Amino acid sequence: MHRDVPEHELRIERITELPDDLGELITLSLREDFDAVRRTRDDWVSGVNRFDRPGEILFEARVRLHLVGICGLNRDPYAQSSEVGRVRHLYVAPAFRRRGVGRLLVSKVIEHASRNFARLRLRTLRADADQFYVALGFRRAVGEPEATHEIEALS
Repeated sequence: MHRDVPEHELRIERITELPDDLGELITLSLREDFDAVRRTRDDWVSGVNRFDRPGEILFEARVRLHLVGICGLNRDPYAQSSEVGRVRHLYVAPAFRRRGVGRLLVSKVIEHASRNFARLRLRTLRADADQFYVALGFRRAVGEPEATHEIEALS
């Protein structure tokens, strides 16, 4: 078990432009057959998703100067309500997992979402991610084809 990254070494910040070193995270994620980080870049470049609609945001995690994680928040395109947000494209570099980086990224997303959404949803098919989100207070979304987890009453 790794210990958490020291607070003074970890920065979680909103980004309004893609970082130059995102390619490193894309390479790591594709080695794990996880395409979401590449889709983040491709959708940004094409203008499909820049996390810039009302309530949306994109965060990066850095340890010292190194980009080690990313996570976004969109309005949920599958929901019938504008009060539902969607956690998007969480990825943490393997060397920094189980060290508090993912937990802090999602906590920042939840904190921001609480000002704009009544509920958050997400979709993951990975068993380790299921356990991670449940530990953060999400419940498994039963009977929801476009979501595997949700959390309500954010405000």
